[in-house]
Amino acid sequence: MMVIPAIDLKDGRCVRLRQGDMTRETMYSRDPTAVARQWEALGAPRLHVVDLDGAVNGAPRHMDLVCVMARAVSIPIQVGGGIRSLDSVQAYVSRGIERVVLGTAALEDPSLLAEACERFPDKIFVGVDVKRGHVALRGWTDLSDATPGQVWASLRTCPVAGVIMTEISRDGMLEGPDVAALRHAAEACPVPLIASGGITRVEDIRAIKQLDCRISGVIVGKALYEGTMDLPSALAEAGA
Repeated sequence: MMVIPAIDLKDGRCVRLRQGDMTRETMYSRDPTAVARQWEALGAPRLHVVDLDGAVNGAPRHMDLVCVMARAVSIPIQVGGGIRSLDSVQAYVSRGIERVVLGTAALEDPSLLAEACERFPDKIFVGVDVKRGHVALRGWTDLSDATPGQVWASLRTCPVAGVIMTEISRDGMLEGPDVAALRHAAEACPVPLIASGGITRVEDIRAIKQLDCRISGVIVGKALYEGTMDLPSALAEAGA
């Protein structure tokens, strides 16, 4: 199981939000590229980068910065946030981004998702952000009527490479993940799932790993920045 450090971008800085609220941020660095190098040096197998401004505004806002980060490290980068057109997917892939995460676009435009998967095989992930049992859209600012179960059903005939599921209520709170919800999601989701939201200590990684289901990785953000988890220990636990 992979442990993937998160780098969230807002106004060109590396930040973390509490429960996805753009007004409740903590800044950790004005140099996200240096942060990317730091996680690589500590053994990260890949990085998860989110363009928060892009997610809210509906189009990438940090594409140039993300691509600078990709050139600065030798490990792969996956990026999400505001990617709602094939042109944006193409732009990222052509500039060396290994995986592209579609959230709002994947749920609101299934034909776009299908075409993206066809044109860019093994590079398209779907971001499923969950709040109170429903899927949130547009940078978590809108709550849709769709449930995760409906999303899993829609993916049964779509060749996506995987899903990133974030439990919004846990994100940035350092309260631990909802392991029961992750078990249910992983058992129902037809493709490999990466868990995100609330992962705080090495013991959380151990608990998720013990589910023995289709969870291929975990994304860790605030815990690494606040020091409740160190990356080498997390990697050792995930690989144990």
